Amino acid sequence: MVNQQAGLIRRENNFNLIKMHYLSQFSSYVRRFGSISMYSTEIGDLAHKDQIKEGYRRSNKNEAARQILSHYGRQHVLGMRLQTLDLLLKAENVVARERTGRETAAAPRRILKGRMKNVSTLTELCRTCNIDYGDIMEEMLRFTKQTVADDHPLSSDPTELGLLPVEQFTHHEILVTDFQETDIFQIHRARSTGTMAFRSSGPRNDWVWIQAGGENSYGDLRGREVAQQLALFKIRNVFSEGAGVRRLALLRVLDPINSGRFHLASGHIRVGKRRNGHEMQIVDIGTVIGQAHVIPTGEGQWIVNHRIDLRTFNEIY
Repeated sequence: MVNQQAGLIRRENNFNLIKMHYLSQFSSYVRRFGSISMYSTEIGDLAHKDQIKEGYRRSNKNEAARQILSHYGRQHVLGMRLQTLDLLLKAENVVARERTGRETAAAPRRILKGRMKNVSTLTELCRTCNIDYGDIMEEMLRFTKQTVADDHPLSSDPTELGLLPVEQFTHHEILVTDFQETDIFQIHRARSTGTMAFRSSGPRNDWVWIQAGGENSYGDLRGREVAQQLALFKIRNVFSEGAGVRRLALLRVLDPINSGRFHLASGHIRVGKRRNGHEMQIVDIGTVIGQAHVIPTGEGQWIVNHRIDLRTFNEIY
C-alpha cells in the first residue's frame, strides 16, 4: 500500500497545472489583447464578498438567503440615493455659476517637481540631457518666435537666452479630467530624468501626448502627437520688466504613420521617427495633455497601445 501511494505521488506530483500554463501564454496575450488585469476574476470574488458574505454576517443565520437579499437591496437603494444627491448638488453649483457669471472653482494648475541640483543655465541643462547646445538653442529660438505675442515673451537674442536662469525638474504632474466625471482630475506623473538613473535603474524619459493641432489634424489622433520627454525646465526672463517664468518641456516628437489612421493588419495606430530628421521640439507644459503608452515594433516605429488606457480607447478608437 505504501509503495502504491509513493508511486501515485510521483506520477501526479508535477507542474502540469493551469496556473503554470497561463504563465507561458501571458506575453502573447498581452500583445494581442492588452492588460491582463481586464480579465481578472478579482471582481467576481469581491462581489461574492460584498453581496453574499457581508449580508450573511449581518443576518441572524436564520433563513439567511432572504436577509442577504434584503441587506443588499437596502445598500443599493442608499447608494442610488447618494448619487442622486451628488448630481443635484452639482446642478445647483452650475446654476449658481450661471447666475453670478463667474466660476466658483478653478482647475488645478500644472506642477513641475523634483528640482535637480547643479543646473542653472541652458548649457548645464544640455550637459545633463546629453544634447548639443546648438540644437537646444535652435529650438529655443523657434519657440520664442512662436510665442512673441505672449505677455512675457523670451528674448530672441541667443546671447541673452544663454544667460537666463534655468531650473530643471524630474517629473511633471499632468492634470487629466476623469473619464466620466469632468470636474474630477486624475494626476499623470510623467518622468524625465535625462541621462540620470531613476531609482537605481536606467534613465527614465516617459512618453506623453501633446496637442499639436485641431480636431481635424492627424486623422484619428485628432490633433494629438506622441512625444518623449527629454527635459522639463523653468526659464526666467530676467531681462523683462515682469520677469516672467516659462515652464517648458523639451520633447522628441514622433510622426503619425498613415496620416494617423488605423493600421489594417494590426488594428492599431502607429507612429514613427520624423522623416525630416527634426525630432526635437520645445513646448509649454500646458501643451502636454497626458501620458501615452506605446510599444516599440522595430525600424523606428511604435504602436499606440489603447487597451491599457480607457481614455485613449474612448477618444481615439
